[in-house]
Amino acid sequence: MNNIPVQLQSIIDAQENPFVLIDANYRIVAANRAYCKRYATGEKQVVGHACHEISHHVSVPCHLNGETCPHQQVFATGSSQQVLHTHYDHLNQPEHVRIQGNPILGLNGELFLGEAIYPFAPATAMDCDEMRMIGKSAAFLSCVENLTRVAESEASILLYGESGVGKELAAQYLHRRSSREGKPFIAVDCASLAESMFESELFGHERGAFTGCVGRKLGLFELADNGTLFLDEIGEIPLSMQAKLLRVLESGEYRRVGGTETLRADVRIVSATNRDLLEMVDQGRFRLDLYYRIAGIDIMLPALRERRSDIPALAKSMLSRMNGGRGCDLSESALTRLVAYDYPGNVRELRNILQKALALCDNGVITAKDIRFDANNAGRSAVEAQPAPASHAMEKMGTSMAELESNHIFRLLEQHNGHRRKVADILGISERTLYRKLIRYKLKG
Repeated sequence: MNNIPVQLQSIIDAQENPFVLIDANYRIVAANRAYCKRYATGEKQVVGHACHEISHHVSVPCHLNGETCPHQQVFATGSSQQVLHTHYDHLNQPEHVRIQGNPILGLNGELFLGEAIYPFAPATAMDCDEMRMIGKSAAFLSCVENLTRVAESEASILLYGESGVGKELAAQYLHRRSSREGKPFIAVDCASLAESMFESELFGHERGAFTGCVGRKLGLFELADNGTLFLDEIGEIPLSMQAKLLRVLESGEYRRVGGTETLRADVRIVSATNRDLLEMVDQGRFRLDLYYRIAGIDIMLPALRERRSDIPALAKSMLSRMNGGRGCDLSESALTRLVAYDYPGNVRELRNILQKALALCDNGVITAKDIRFDANNAGRSAVEAQPAPASHAMEKMGTSMAELESNHIFRLLEQHNGHRRKVADILGISERTLYRKLIRYKLKG
C-alpha cells in the first residue's frame, strides 16, 4: 500500500518524533516508526487510513470537531502551519501535542502534508488529588504548552489569572513536570497569613519564641526544601512582610523565629495572583524588587469564558468525580445553559453549580432547570445578557479603544520582533507600563 520511494521512507524514518505524510484526501501514505509505535501497532494499521481516524479516533476531519486543521492550510495556501491538538494513542489515551505541518512535493509534483508531531503533555500529567486540567481549546492547549516549556526551568514562575481559573492546579503541573518531581510541593494562601504569624508560618519558630509557644515548628520553606513552594495570592502579603520574603528568596537563608541558627532552603518559587502587581508597585503597595524576584517567567491562565468549548468535557469529568465515578448525564439543554454562562468565578464556580445541580436532579439526568446560577451573576450569559446599545454606548466606546490599543501594540511587537524597549519608546510610555498593557491584553512580548 506504501508506494513512496524507499529513499523518502528512509528520510521519514530518520525523524525522531512521530512523522506522517498525508495526501489531499486525508489519507496517510507514509508514516515513520515512531508514529506507528505511538498510534498503532504497525504500519499496516496506519498507511491507507484517514489521518483523523488514527490520531483522533473519529470519522470526520478534525476541523469539523472544532480544531484548527493544518491539512486545510497546507492544501489551500501551500504554506506551513503550527497548531496544538489533542491526539489519542493506540491505547486510546489522550495526549496534548504540537503539530508542525509543512507542504511536501512528491516526485510527480503532487502535494502532500508532512506532519511532525511533538507531544508535550499526556492528559494523565494533569491529574491532581481532586481535579484535572481538562481541555482541547486553543487557549487551553497554548497555556499548557507554555507551562510545559517552563516547567523544567529553575526560574521563578508567576501565574496570572482571575479567581478560580485553577492556578494551584497549574502550579502542581509545573512541579510534576520539573526535576523536583517526587520532592515536596507545599502550597500556602498568602491572604490567609496573619501579619503577626507570617514569619512563623514561612520560617518556623523555636520553643519559647513567643507567648504560648511550647515547641519547635518547621516553616514552609523548611518543609518545601528541594521541592516547590506555591505562594497563592502573593499580592496579599503585607508590605511590611515583603522585605523578609525577599531576603530569603535572594539568599536562600533564613532563621526560625527565636532561633540563632542560619538555615538554607533550596526551593523553587511558583507564585500566583489575580491582581496587577505592577500597578500595586506604582501605588507603593508592592515592592518592585520582590516583583522581579518572583516574576522570572509569567504565564496568563485563560478564564473559563475564553475556552467555552472545554466546558462540556470539564463538567462531565467533575460530575464523575463528585458522584464517585457513577454516571450522571447532562442533558443537551443543561449543556447549552452551562456553555452560555460567563463564569465570573471560573472553574471553581462551575464546580459549585454542578454540586447544586447534582443534588437537584432526578433519575441521574441534569436538565436546564437544575442549573442554578448565583443570583448576583445570573444575567452574565454570553447569549442572554448582551448590553443595550443606548445604555452602554460609553462601555462599547471603551471596549473599542481597548481593542484599537491592543491591535496597535500587537503590530508594533511584530514589527520590532517583540523588543519591548523599542515599542515602549515608540508609544511614549515606560517599559513597566507597556508590560502591564501586555498582561491586560494578553499579548506576548
